[in-house]
Amino acid sequence: MTIYHSAARVAFTSLLAATALASTAPAFAQDRSIPPPKKHEASKPAAPASDAPDDDYHSKEIVVTGAGLPKLDTLAGTSVVQGVALQRSLAGQIGEVLESQPGVSMSGFAPGASRPVLRGFSGSRVKLLIDGIGSIDASNVSDDHAVAIDPFNAERIDVLRGPAVLLYGSQAIGGAVNVIDKRIPNRLPDEPIHIDALLGAGNAADMRESALSLDAPIGGGFAAHLDGSYHRSGDVSVPGYTVAEPLRASLLAQADAAQATDPALAAALRGQADQSGSLPDSGTSTYDITGGIAFFQGDSNMGASLSYYDTYYGVPNRPGDVGGEPGHIGLRQWRGDLRADLALGDGLFSKLNSRVAFSHYTHSEYDGPNIGTTFNVEGLEARSELVEAERSGWSGSLGVQYTSRHLDTIGDPLLPRNLLSQFAVFAMQQVPLGGLQMQVAGRYEHASIAAPDIGEHKSYGSFSGALGLSYLVTDGLELGANLNRVARSPSPEELFIDGYHDATQTYERGDASLVPEKAVGGELFARGTIGEARVSLTGFYDHFQDYIYQYNTGLTIGGAPLYQFAQGDANYSGFEGEFDVPLVQSDSFALKAETRASYVRAKLTNDTNVPLIPPLSLFGALQADAGRVSLRGEVAWFGRQDKVAPNETPTDGYTFVNAELTWRPLQGDNNVTVLLKADNIFNVTGRLATSLTKDYTPQPGRDISASVRVSF
Repeated sequence: MTIYHSAARVAFTSLLAATALASTAPAFAQDRSIPPPKKHEASKPAAPASDAPDDDYHSKEIVVTGAGLPKLDTLAGTSVVQGVALQRSLAGQIGEVLESQPGVSMSGFAPGASRPVLRGFSGSRVKLLIDGIGSIDASNVSDDHAVAIDPFNAERIDVLRGPAVLLYGSQAIGGAVNVIDKRIPNRLPDEPIHIDALLGAGNAADMRESALSLDAPIGGGFAAHLDGSYHRSGDVSVPGYTVAEPLRASLLAQADAAQATDPALAAALRGQADQSGSLPDSGTSTYDITGGIAFFQGDSNMGASLSYYDTYYGVPNRPGDVGGEPGHIGLRQWRGDLRADLALGDGLFSKLNSRVAFSHYTHSEYDGPNIGTTFNVEGLEARSELVEAERSGWSGSLGVQYTSRHLDTIGDPLLPRNLLSQFAVFAMQQVPLGGLQMQVAGRYEHASIAAPDIGEHKSYGSFSGALGLSYLVTDGLELGANLNRVARSPSPEELFIDGYHDATQTYERGDASLVPEKAVGGELFARGTIGEARVSLTGFYDHFQDYIYQYNTGLTIGGAPLYQFAQGDANYSGFEGEFDVPLVQSDSFALKAETRASYVRAKLTNDTNVPLIPPLSLFGALQADAGRVSLRGEVAWFGRQDKVAPNETPTDGYTFVNAELTWRPLQGDNNVTVLLKADNIFNVTGRLATSLTKDYTPQPGRDISASVRVSF
């Protein structure tokens, strides 16, 4: 890496030294003082597939917490994906894993690159975390950049929507996704060795995947962890034509116009228009390996891990470019993590939790055999939190966070080398008010962005705050509301990018005059149980001042469409809901229904629509559980999205029908799960409204897959 800022070097050295004494518990992570559940009793009948504790490390109910808060649910709606639900949705990229959750879509640039989209927010507005610390990659720079997170060895994935910015920084203005894994052992195993393994295969892309995880106590209060995974897929099978009908009509019209003067060009354009059955250059190959060690003494622990992530994936060419070579991206990341949780006794503060991660990341964009642009990132993120001892319902935490990212590009002059550094202080407090519960939070963040080669240096300060109130209406149902004011500084790429981007095949231009965006909004929610049914319903509204967005100008530079960053006021509103209800319940048989719905409306105050917003989506499932076998049917409906930005293509509505058979072959033991799945049974064409490449990268067609997961 060619950029090294002396202040960042000093901070990095100091933080590493500090972490030898103390490093950050993930703010979502489960309490490490609670021992793991014991092995399932042999006489105990298998629980329903969606609720079963699927290995020795999963309890039946997981509560998402913030440091110092017993339950993080007033300031943010949360979802937890684990067990069979996680096995069902596993994929190579975290966006694909979560796309069926309420309020979640995915960017879907290509099968090898997919970020979550929360309530219509993506990129620099959604923070992606590994055990509470950022992924420290370049995935937020552009949709074609893969996320350097391995989902295959995750214990669970937490999704947090709402003003999560208060915990995790300005990149979480739209929400946060936290992947909980065991890279640093989070408990001392009570068995000589614990093994988790996964094998899977699917036919839509000739997919093969495997994962293995080992945990063991090694004496003296130490525990060790080792895991690895491999995922490979070929070109994705798709129904019908690869390109959308409006684009296909345009290609055929161009072919007709070129026929007389350039027959070869006309034939090439017709070939692109008539491409069907598969998505060329969409294969992927990914592997990951991680090792870690931790020491436990009483309620304190400390540990470290080192991981390596490597992926190589295809990037489909934009139709109309008939002379371009197939595009691919090769991505590698080395990452080190340090953690310490120190028990502080019975004083005002009960714990000091600290966490540090360092990343060395590089990815190269290939145009055929030649490298066009290489992105190099050296990054550091550190958090430290003091957790208050709970007294009479009062609890909370206060902390500091530091982030440093050096980004350098080699090859095409797309983005000048730059240094981003952020420092923040934050606090959260829960206050009992009789029948009400109040959560209040605040965060101040200072960001500095330098691009020395072009003589730019910018500095921003921003404050965010939130206030939430909740009331327990019945023993299981909670009603509440929150108000928030959040702010986000512009990112270096939004400010300084200016050039042709190989992988996206677009010309991208930033705006160095951008100022921080600010939003004021709130939510109304109902969460909990009504009888035997589980319900979660949230309505939200946010008004943005100086909202930063990228749009297709309709112009071209060198034949490539020009995408420009701009700023304007915007309004976001919508809702998301879940309703799960048991229909039949007996000792030998259970039948339950699940429903979900999500909707976002995002509009600029100049009367145009915000680009790449998901449509109304509805989901329904029936699941029958009989002993060791579960049968599940799903219907996922996505509406037409015609509320699009200028020069953006609408997407048609579509419906996917899926089915699944789950078998737990060992009587009384849920630690072996065989899952057979059929997705998109009727081979329907679907296109993501949130994808920059939706015109030529449809969703996969019919996919028959199988996986086996063991934990013992």
